[in-house]
Amino acid sequence: MIPENKIPVYLLTGFLGSGKTTLLNAALRSPGMENTAVVVNELGDIGLDNLIIAQATDNVVLLDAGCLCCANTGALHETLADLGGRRARGEIPAFERVIIETSGAADPAPLLNVLLGHPLVTGSYAFAATVCVVDAQHFLASRKEYPELDKQAAVADRIVISKRDLADADPVISYLKALNLEIVDSVQDAFTNKTIFKKPLTPLSSLGPIRSKEHFSGIRAFSFRPPSPVTWAGWSAWSRLVAAEFGARLIRVKGLLQMEDTGEIAFVQGVQGVFHSPRRFRAWSDIVPGEERGNRLVCIARDIAEKDIAATLPALNTPAGTQASYSMKELQERQAQQ
Repeated sequence: MIPENKIPVYLLTGFLGSGKTTLLNAALRSPGMENTAVVVNELGDIGLDNLIIAQATDNVVLLDAGCLCCANTGALHETLADLGGRRARGEIPAFERVIIETSGAADPAPLLNVLLGHPLVTGSYAFAATVCVVDAQHFLASRKEYPELDKQAAVADRIVISKRDLADADPVISYLKALNLEIVDSVQDAFTNKTIFKKPLTPLSSLGPIRSKEHFSGIRAFSFRPPSPVTWAGWSAWSRLVAAEFGARLIRVKGLLQMEDTGEIAFVQGVQGVFHSPRRFRAWSDIVPGEERGNRLVCIARDIAEKDIAATLPALNTPAGTQASYSMKELQERQAQQ
């Protein structure tokens, strides 16, 4: 559900050697992927992925943007703004989507915050999905030494399993299902269904199935059903509270909340304690079928107990029109007085 006046942007992540460039190359060759802009970022002074991708197809606008890892996020919004300007001036062919391939060593969370919240990006582009390539052969063993593998999977919306011909992927898939993810069982399936870079997430599909209490190397996904009323004042108070209380340990927040004061349905998102302007819908019928309606909030967190997040939820019930900002102690005192 991308606005017609905005260009969808996909973030492609995955660890070194997982097969990101292989997936991207094959995707660019598939029907319907013409007019795709690709931003490649690599570690080191001599890039190779851009040369490999350049051989894949002539229907690609390829920019070498350097490393866009967490230490250099400013380059991303500048690159996308420049890309849009060149498109508007006719200096490059028109493109229908952008795919950003991150460095295998990068933490994708800062880049995701740029895509969701930077004004130079959100004016012309709309975040579509984070796709993570997971290596069936090495993921489970490597994640013990490289914690960034867990982080890359935790912020993803879609997982593509690579190297299924070299290893049994079932243990990996079982492990990843704890995080409310949309899993594509193999790279070949990603091309067959032709949706991996062509179908943006809807608010409902981005939340995944309702699962809780699954262990994932200190990272766990919790799903809540906040009761009404939820207010805009409550959303503001809750997001400030959890940002202060949990910070970057609250890796990803996604939710659908009906706001009592306006009747709107808000699709809310946050990454590592940074929250972005919600997308607003007039009614549930604009988003989901009847049986799927109702408030829901998915929190993916590292080393946070479910009860600690649940204890913050009463902040969502802050009365409309209230300029409230609570600490956990103040919220608990407020609850005790009611």
